[in-house]
Parts: sequence; C-alpha cells; structure tokens
Amino acid sequence: MNNSKTYFLVSSLKKGNVKTFEEMYKAYYSKLHGFAKKFDSTTLQPDDFVQQTFIKLWENRDLLKEDVLFDKQIFIICKNIILNQLKRDKKFQTGLDLKNIVSEPLEEQLQEENQKIIRKLNYLIEKLPKKRREIFKLHKINKLTYKEIAGLRLISEKTIANHIYLAILFIRKEMENSLE
Repeated sequence: MNNSKTYFLVSSLKKGNVKTFEEMYKAYYSKLHGFAKKFDSTTLQPDDFVQQTFIKLWENRDLLKEDVLFDKQIFIICKNIILNQLKRDKKFQTGLDLKNIVSEPLEEQLQEENQKIIRKLNYLIEKLPKKRREIFKLHKINKLTYKEIAGLRLISEKTIANHIYLAILFIRKEMENSLE
C-alpha cells in the first residue's frame, strides 16, 4: 500500500469510519493469520491474535500515523500482541513450576479469585446473542478452528471471525466496567 493510500485510509479510520475498518479487516485478516501462525503460544491461537490486533487497531485508531505505511503499523500491532502473550505464557509456565512454593492460604485465595472471574465470564458469555454464544463456545471452549465451525454451521470463516471478535469486544468491555 503506497503512502497516499495510507494517508486516506488512516484518516478515515481515525474518523471512526466503520466501513473502512471492515474493508481492512477483510483485506488483512488472512495476511495477519499467516503471520501469527509462525509463533507458538500455549494459550492462544493465530485467530485470537488477529482478533486482538483488530480490537487494538480500532480502540487506538487515533494513534495511527498517516505518514507511516498502514501495512507496517498493523503488523507491528500484531507482533507486539504476540510477543506480549509469549512473555505471559512464559511467566505462567514459570508460575506453574513454582506452584509448590506458594503457601496454602495464598493458593486458596487465588483459587477463590479465579472462581469469581470464571463465574463472571460464564455470566457474560450467557448474555451474548444465541448464535454468537454458540460460536464463541465452539471456538474458545471446544477448541474448534474457524474452518471446523464454518463446516458445522454452514457459514463463512469471516462470519465466524466476526462473531468471535464481537464476543471478545463485549466481554472485554464488560470486564473492564466491572473493575471500575
């Protein structure tokens, strides 16, 4: 994508143009997915990284730069998300290795907190529209790929990706609101 096209694209995104965002989603989804497949996360799949990239892109669209190629900006966002997750994965694994060191009262307190979070997540998942909830559960709980879900539901992988994106956006917003 050349500089003049980037300028108009970024300007449109900064103004909150949803149609431009959807066009970029369609244009870059498979490219970002291919990029994300190169990394090995123990907790997230390439689809998750791509979804998080587009969420971050939309939420921080005002930080985009008109004079920097859009391709470069979106791939940097994706790369940073992946690298941060890989760091979290490593810390989590280290935490599991140190599990025996944690005292029992602290461990019980952590388990209690985890249970509260799980209950909240389940509550929010149940608030999703029926079709979105089913697709979200198939992907996140049953660990089916977008392709497998598309075959089961007879809808496109892009539609699956859109449902997952909207579900994550809703859950993230509600969780942030409950922390305030």
